[in-house]
Amino acid sequence: MKQYKGMFIIRPTLAEEAYKQVIADFAKLFEDNESRILEVNEWGMKELAYEIEDFKKGYYVVFVVEATPQAVAEYNRVCNIREDLLRHIIVAE
Repeated sequence: MKQYKGMFIIRPTLAEEAYKQVIADFAKLFEDNESRILEVNEWGMKELAYEIEDFKKGYYVVFVVEATPQAVAEYNRVCNIREDLLRHIIVAE
């Protein structure tokens, strides 16, 4: 397994509990794919560098994970279909 660093930005229109649920959903996604999360940093609500879908702010979450290639592929697939995310990225360290 490789170590990866990732980030996703959640839409600012969600409730505080919804942010926690999104983070928990991704933790479960990695655990279900035989991977483990090493670190999660919630940066919170920040200004975006440019508007995305008419939003000027977003809730940033940065994480470090030790993951299988299947887990990374599943993360990208899920991020592309979730409507509560503005952007996402994951890169090998």
